[in-house]
Amino acid sequence: MQPVHMIAHLDALMNVIATVCLIAAFRAIRRGNASAHQRYMLGAIGASAVFLVFYTYYHFAVGYQPFAGQGWIRPVYFTLLATHVVLAGAVVFLVPTAAFLGLRGRFLTHKSIVHWAFPIWLYVSVTGVVVYLINFVLVA
Repeated sequence: MQPVHMIAHLDALMNVIATVCLIAAFRAIRRGNASAHQRYMLGAIGASAVFLVFYTYYHFAVGYQPFAGQGWIRPVYFTLLATHVVLAGAVVFLVPTAAFLGLRGRFLTHKSIVHWAFPIWLYVSVTGVVVYLINFVLVA
């Protein structure tokens, strides 16, 4: 396997880490532990930032890779991928906004943004792993 292809595995790991951090942050804030919530959220942001840097590098280095799956998996994959990509675009704007508001102590506005940002980000993180599994396990 070429070293550049190892980046896809790293990206999947970063999505798993972000997912775990998001769930832990949600649980922490539900329990009233704001400091743990903040640490977990910063972990999720860090993992997602590492993902984004390596994802961008990977696609510049490798270029377009056609999907090799055939049959029933094709429409499933492309539907999943389309929703993942569109919602990932929203995450790029929602997450920094929510983080900024939270770090500034503007919790009411933070909460109103997070009402949308959290489920979208969680969906994007989970579907990122599923897209990886389809490409590198199921279809490989």
